Order: sequence, then structure tokens, then C-alpha cells
Amino acid sequence: MTRSPVKLPASPVDAWLTAADAALRTVFVPARAARPCPTVPENGASSPENPAEQALAGALMRVNHVGEVCAQALYTAQALAARTGPQPNEALARQLEAAGQEETDHLAWTQERLRELGARPSLLNPLWYAGAFGLGWLAGRLGPGVSLGFVVETERQVEAHLARHLERLPADDHASRAIVAQMQDDEARHAREAQQAGATELPLPVKGLMRAAAKVMTTVAHRL
Repeated sequence: MTRSPVKLPASPVDAWLTAADAALRTVFVPARAARPCPTVPENGASSPENPAEQALAGALMRVNHVGEVCAQALYTAQALAARTGPQPNEALARQLEAAGQEETDHLAWTQERLRELGARPSLLNPLWYAGAFGLGWLAGRLGPGVSLGFVVETERQVEAHLARHLERLPADDHASRAIVAQMQDDEARHAREAQQAGATELPLPVKGLMRAAAKVMTTVAHRL
């Protein structure tokens, strides 16, 4: 009986090329979801009828789409750092990539929802991606515990952010609400998994800086 060849970790050059390809795909190519988009109740309207409420829903979903662009950058950068650091950690890289794949579903869902609402993605998506990639790379280079701690804190803040959006989305926008609710569940699970994998608690000043950066992003992305 023949044995399957052992899959070796990618070389640093290959890892960087893969990360560059992921960046270009995230920013310039429509994402494809592996899971079906969350459905709406049979008796629920898919979009708000009031123009002002539809515009609000579009702005909120644009912010959520930016968040998913950033999530792609963060997970890609952290996986790259885990794979190419002084002590390569392939297991951690694969865990981060698995979470990132679910974030790709979120990216595709929010992208499609923007189209349905007649809204556009943020004009600054390349900038958001670059900034998030830098943060993810830094967190990843500080070691597995810090990298996982960064995941925990990021996902907790995103979970709280999505809860606020569920409060703000129009009551009759069942399609957007279904997407946001599923995203919230996924983010909470990613945080739990990172915690169980050995995350280090981040210092309070770092958490505060993360919240401040997220506030700037959400405020700007709401309009641009």
C-alpha cells in the first residue's frame, strides 16, 4: 500500500506570495462563500421599504463589509507571521486560516447584501486592508499567545459592534439582520477557540487602542 506524501510547510517566499494573492483577491475580486447565506423568515421583508431606512441599512452593511475586509487582512497576516517566524507554528497558522475562511463567508454575504441594498463598498478598502494587515503582522510576530489574544479581543469587540448594529438595523430588514446574527455567532466562536488554544490577555491600554482604531474605521466607513 502506498503512503500519501507528507505535505511540507510552504517556504517563506511561497507564504508571502500566497499572502499577496489573498490581499489582491480580497480587495479586487468578489468573494465566494462556502456556506449559504443566512435566510430570512418566509413572511419577512428582505429589504426596508423606507428610502431613509434602506440608506441606513446600506451604510451599516458597508461598515460590516469593511470589518470583513479587515478580518481577511488580520488572519492572513497572523497566519503568515506564524508560518515564517523564528519558530514556525504551522498548527497555529492553520487554525487562523480556518477562522479566516469563515470570515470569507462573511465577506461574500455582506458584499452581496450591499448590492441588494443598492449601496457600494467603502472607497478606502485598500487602505483598511493595509492597516489591518500591519496590525495582524505585528501581533503575530509577538508570539502565539499574543497573536491568539489579539484574536480574542478583536472578535469580542466585533461581537459587541454587531450587537449594536442589530439594534440599529431597520426592524423590517430581515435579510441584513439574519446575516449579522450569523456573523455574531461565528465571531463569538472564534474568540472561544482562540481562548482555548492558549490566548494571552492583552493589556488594557492595548484594548483601548484597538477600540479607538475600530471607532475611526467604523465612523469613516459609514460614509466612505
